[in-house]
Amino acid sequence: MNNGFSTEEIEHFTRDGYQVVRGLVPAEACASMLKLAERDLHDATDPVEFEADTHYPGSPSSRDAPGGRTVRRLLQAYARAPVFREWATAPSIVVRLRQLLGAQIVLSQAHHNCVMTKDPRYSSLTNWHRDIRYWSYERPELVSVWLALGEERPDNGCLMLLPGSHMMAFEADRLDAKQFLRTDVAENTQLLKTQVYAELKPGDVLFFHCRLFHAASRNNSPRTKFSAVFSYHALDNQPLPGSRSASILGASL
Repeated sequence: MNNGFSTEEIEHFTRDGYQVVRGLVPAEACASMLKLAERDLHDATDPVEFEADTHYPGSPSSRDAPGGRTVRRLLQAYARAPVFREWATAPSIVVRLRQLLGAQIVLSQAHHNCVMTKDPRYSSLTNWHRDIRYWSYERPELVSVWLALGEERPDNGCLMLLPGSHMMAFEADRLDAKQFLRTDVAENTQLLKTQVYAELKPGDVLFFHCRLFHAASRNNSPRTKFSAVFSYHALDNQPLPGSRSASILGASL
C-alpha cells in the first residue's frame, strides 16, 4: 500500500477534492490508537477541546452546563503518543502527500493534529465549512488526512462532502459571518444536493483538500466515534507570521 495513488485516484482528487484509500492502516495499528484514545478520553487527558468550546449547533452552552465537559477533540496527537506520530509520518501517507503537494512536506501541529471524538449524548452538528477559513498560509493548498478508528456512517456523524467545491469561488452572501455555507440561499441549493457521505471502515483513510466544503451531523448511535486527523502542506507554503497557523512549529517529513 506504499506505492501511492494511481493516476485515476489523483485525477479524482484533483476533480472532486478528496480520495478514500480503503484498508490503508493495519488493524493492529488502529486498535492501538483506539485503545489510547479511549483511555485519554476517559481521563480527559490534556490538552483537550470540549464540545462547549465549539459553540456549534447542539453543543452545551458552557462547560458548566449538562454535557459541557464532553470532550470533542484530543489535541496535539502528534506529541500525545508514539503510535499517533508513527501513523502521521507513515510511508504510505507521505508517498501520497508528495504526489499531491510536492517533494518536501510539513505536518502542521497548529491545525487538526488531533483525535476527533463524537459522543452519542452531547455531540454537536458541524455546518458546511472549509478548513482554510481559519488557517493562514501563503497559499490555500493543504491536505488533511482522516483515519477512521471505527466505523463511520451517516447515523454516527460521518463526514459529508461537496465534491468539486474546492475549485469553486463563492460570493460573500453565500456564506455567513463565520464562513459557513448558508443553506437558506438559492445559489447554494444545487450544490448542496451533490453531497456525498464519506462512509469509512476502521483503517480507511480520507484525503481531502483544505478548500473542500464538508460537514457532519450528530452521533445518533450508541457508541463514541473516533477519528485521527492530521493536516499537511508543502515546505514552500509557509504559515503567515503572527497567525495561529504559525503558533506551533510544523514537523518536516
